[in-house]
Amino acid sequence: MNGAASARSGSFSIGEVLARLRPEFPDVTISKIRFLEAEGLIEPQRAPSGYRKFGHEDVERLRFVLTAQRDHYLPLRVIKDHLDAIDQGLPPPALPGGGHASTPPPQIVGEDGQLAPSAFQQSGSDLRLNRAELIEAGDIKAELLEQLESYGLITPRHGRDHFDEDALEIARIAGELAGFGLEPRHLRAFRTAADREVGLIEQVVAPLIRQRGLDSRARAEERTRELAALSVRLHALLVKSGLHR
Repeated sequence: MNGAASARSGSFSIGEVLARLRPEFPDVTISKIRFLEAEGLIEPQRAPSGYRKFGHEDVERLRFVLTAQRDHYLPLRVIKDHLDAIDQGLPPPALPGGGHASTPPPQIVGEDGQLAPSAFQQSGSDLRLNRAELIEAGDIKAELLEQLESYGLITPRHGRDHFDEDALEIARIAGELAGFGLEPRHLRAFRTAADREVGLIEQVVAPLIRQRGLDSRARAEERTRELAALSVRLHALLVKSGLHR
């Protein structure tokens, strides 16, 4: 069955699903899709021959999961809780650490065009800003951006002079902190602490990365996300606890 026929029937092979997702998620692979199936995030039907048959809802659920991972760095167990709530028509659980993600993620769209209730909305994760745009969007001065770069708090991601959504959020937070008299030089401790946490997480994940199994990379990515989420929660709680001593 060719791609057009598959689209009309609402049944896709795993290769066709990959082709549909790749433009938005260049890093997705067949092994990643199989891994998400093994983790219970999707349940494609099986043809008598044993091949997977993905429906429209499976594709949308995959898009939901991949967006939540990419834009919000959520571990799969949290994403699964949201999907379970959506399936039951219930309000989704709170995000780890309380509150809501600052960047809204996607909703699942059915074949009839109706939106499933979701913790997420559409996200603009492919943001690319030049220096002038970052200064304007972040509502900061050029001098502050230069200082943030000099202390390694902001670095270009999409080329020499382009910045992403994370850089924009850092700029905005740094601008607010500046209002309290905290300059980029005061924030170096955050950079140092973050680098140490990254090194610790990489140490834990390294054995998975060295494995040669088809799903090892996907499992390493998921372990990294979960460790990062736990690290952020612990950091926030330690600061909160310290302030209440």
